Amino acid sequence: MPATPAWPPKSLPRLFVRTAIGDGAIVELDAAPTNYLGNVMRLGVGAELLLFDGASGEWLARIADAGKKRMTLAVERRTREPETIPDVWLAFAPVKRVQTDWLVEKATELGAARLLPVMTQRTVAERVKLERLEAIAIEAAEQCGRTLLPEIPEPVMLKQLLADRDPARPLYFADERGGEAAAGAFVPGAALILTGPEGGFTDEERALVRAAPNAVPISLGPRILRAETAALAALAAFMATVGDWRP
Repeated sequence: MPATPAWPPKSLPRLFVRTAIGDGAIVELDAAPTNYLGNVMRLGVGAELLLFDGASGEWLARIADAGKKRMTLAVERRTREPETIPDVWLAFAPVKRVQTDWLVEKATELGAARLLPVMTQRTVAERVKLERLEAIAIEAAEQCGRTLLPEIPEPVMLKQLLADRDPARPLYFADERGGEAAAGAFVPGAALILTGPEGGFTDEERALVRAAPNAVPISLGPRILRAETAALAALAAFMATVGDWRP
């Protein structure tokens, strides 16, 4: 009988760096990633790892020098070209911190190109800490194999989002009061998916969204979904029907 493979499978650590990477590049790490690689992952001089900078793909590097608070990496070769991801933006109303963190993590794994926090009349989160959300997206990208990070801009009010958006980009509006079934609503190409807060959009907001140019109300099924579940369900439906989950 064939041997059963070890689980989880062994793989090289992946690390996002803000330094531009290229053939023969030298990357200097500060205390935080040095501690992670040296003390958590137990890597020393000569160990291999994978790097990505959010622009140039993925690269194989080797630890050239290691100290307590500094580490030097030598880039050897590119292992993957920059990925191609669907041009899908997810606009979501932030909820409580734990749920918002989870939403950003999973939306990054699913392949969203942009994550837009949108403030609505019923949004419960008074503040959105972009640095925290960016850190969560980076960690998710390191784990899931992404080479591009989702953009996360400053939060905007719903009215501002509607006023500033390009009407050529379809706006798929997850309306709890009904719309076209999500599995058949999406068309290939650029997309903006909008999901609401706990308690849903107000009647005034719903009317504004439905009146927006190129807006397509969609339904996510017969059950009431939590705000963070609705956002990920809509994104998954897009990926499965016209995104990069197709054969």
